[in-house]
Amino acid sequence: MTRILLISGNTRADSLHTAALRTAARFAPPEISASLYDGLRDLPAFVPGDYSSPDPVAFLRLQVAAADAVVFSTPEFAGSIPGSLKNLLDWLVDGGDLSHKPVAWLSVSTPGQDDGARDLLETVLAHANAKMLHPACMRIPLNAAALDEVDGTLTDPHLHQALLDMLDVLSRALAAPKPKAQPSWQGVSSMFPVVQRNDASAPFRSWRAEIWRPDA
Repeated sequence: MTRILLISGNTRADSLHTAALRTAARFAPPEISASLYDGLRDLPAFVPGDYSSPDPVAFLRLQVAAADAVVFSTPEFAGSIPGSLKNLLDWLVDGGDLSHKPVAWLSVSTPGQDDGARDLLETVLAHANAKMLHPACMRIPLNAAALDEVDGTLTDPHLHQALLDMLDVLSRALAAPKPKAQPSWQGVSSMFPVVQRNDASAPFRSWRAEIWRPDA
């Protein structure tokens, strides 16, 4: 059983980021246990040098420790990640909870709308000494029409399949032996073509898989 913790950086009730992760958790195959973290609003402000562990923080750390990997999905606010998500990451960085922990991100925005947030997220995760699984990092652009307002999931079965592809790539990456060099395979969705891009601007980031809607 592969255990994956899904963390949304959006606190809005109708968030597409949360809806995408909720859908991934609900339709995950039996061999993958995917759970959606829902305590972002409850976390107290991180205070450097304060070594107490309030209950919401202790619960977060337990969930991260129990997970084989963590997937983040976040909007971009003012060229950065939301303060609530940065606060969560500060707690985890301070406690060393993400050290060597496999992580990935899911973008639900069109290209150019969240580059600042994703760059900063990867920077913080690098400071946390997390293990970025680049093949499992995917872009699945969404809009409000894809959201089922009743249960807060995505309605398009093609999107369901794309999210399952992401979980499958993540699970395979966790199970694969450590490569001696750059992996030759990338995360491929059966529903959307994949664009591979070499990002030379960030030395710790090599390839990323981006999924595009055919009508985007």
